[in-house]
Amino acid sequence: MFVGTQYPVHSDADYKVLAQLGVNHINGYPPGNADTWTRALLSRYREKVESYGIKLDMIALPIGREPDDNQSPNITLGISPERDREIETCQNIIRACGESGIPTVKYRLFIIGITRTEPKTGRGGAMRESFQWDEIDQNEAPGVWGEVSADEYWERINYFLERIVPVAEEYGVKLACHPHDPYTPDGYRGVSRVLGSVEGMKKFVQMHQSPIHGLNFCQGTVSEMLENPGKEIFEVIRWFGRREKIFNVHFRNIKGKKLAFQETFPDEGDVDMVKSAKTYKEVGYKGMLMPDHTPKIAGENPDAVAFAYCYGYIGAVLQSINALDG
Repeated sequence: MFVGTQYPVHSDADYKVLAQLGVNHINGYPPGNADTWTRALLSRYREKVESYGIKLDMIALPIGREPDDNQSPNITLGISPERDREIETCQNIIRACGESGIPTVKYRLFIIGITRTEPKTGRGGAMRESFQWDEIDQNEAPGVWGEVSADEYWERINYFLERIVPVAEEYGVKLACHPHDPYTPDGYRGVSRVLGSVEGMKKFVQMHQSPIHGLNFCQGTVSEMLENPGKEIFEVIRWFGRREKIFNVHFRNIKGKKLAFQETFPDEGDVDMVKSAKTYKEVGYKGMLMPDHTPKIAGENPDAVAFAYCYGYIGAVLQSINALDG
């Protein structure tokens, strides 16, 4: 395992900083619109990243989380023929990744985006993203998507997978899907969030069974599905890890539980993150551990500083568990 990141790179200096911090594997952001990502463009981009001593492990498919994202919303809205054109774009990107040496694509199949309530104050006044079901307008009307039952959502997911998995198999590219964040009871804003539970995730990875079909395993999001994440998360990691369905890990901690949680720094939540890392190692996971969200801190460049703290934490955790083998 190794330290990774999906933090956006805004300049060439950012690549240098990542390498200097020991972050040598990344989820990258190729230039231009996704429909222009050809083999040649992605090859040039990969070579540029590698020139800094960094491996380009993954890029994202352009599948939006809400209709106004303007990124392939019809895949989850189930609107044809628009979704067929959007799926074709994803197929072309997968082919280009396979031909240019990029091993994995991540994606999400959201209708409703990441939902949060008012932030809560954490350590030293840092502001933690929070979700408290009792603070939500539980009767909020659906958006433009209308009512989407579990069966309808599964049909749309199946439609996507049956067209994308064979292409990924042919080109040897892994598909890493992010679960729905957070869990909400069926019918919230008209939607049954089928990938918002562990059982839904298990059903998902068993559809269109393939070695290239798995998860962008967001440990924070999965913890948000559990009544007692501090005890339950390890068996969830084992279930997916032993089946080789974990292709990337968002190494995030929370304080709280299902429907009432706050996002924390890795060392201050309810989950033992050293034990989590040992569990990933136990099941043979060999990919990135990366921060995905952090609390908001003070200072001139708070996001970069908070992420740097997480890189150091993850690096130290990996060093410590590897030392046990020595």
